[in-house]
Amino acid sequence: MSRQQMRIVDSSGQITLGQQYAWHQVTVEEPEPGVWIIKLGDLIPENERWLHEPEVRAELDRALAWAAANPPQETDLEELEKKILGDR
Repeated sequence: MSRQQMRIVDSSGQITLGQQYAWHQVTVEEPEPGVWIIKLGDLIPENERWLHEPEVRAELDRALAWAAANPPQETDLEELEKKILGDR
């Protein structure tokens, strides 16, 4: 179902879409002059795109699965010191 609404561009060049969209990210495409397509969505910042590459994503998934299967434990620092330093 398509819905069309009229909006007025204010003197600063802004369009109000409604409070339900406040602080959401959108893309604005202009396929031809005077035609705009506005899409709601989460955008991935340029410096975070590497996290979505298949190899990195698989590694992160494995790390998250490991973390879920291995909850944090309290560390005995004296025992750890002996393990690292041995009988020095």
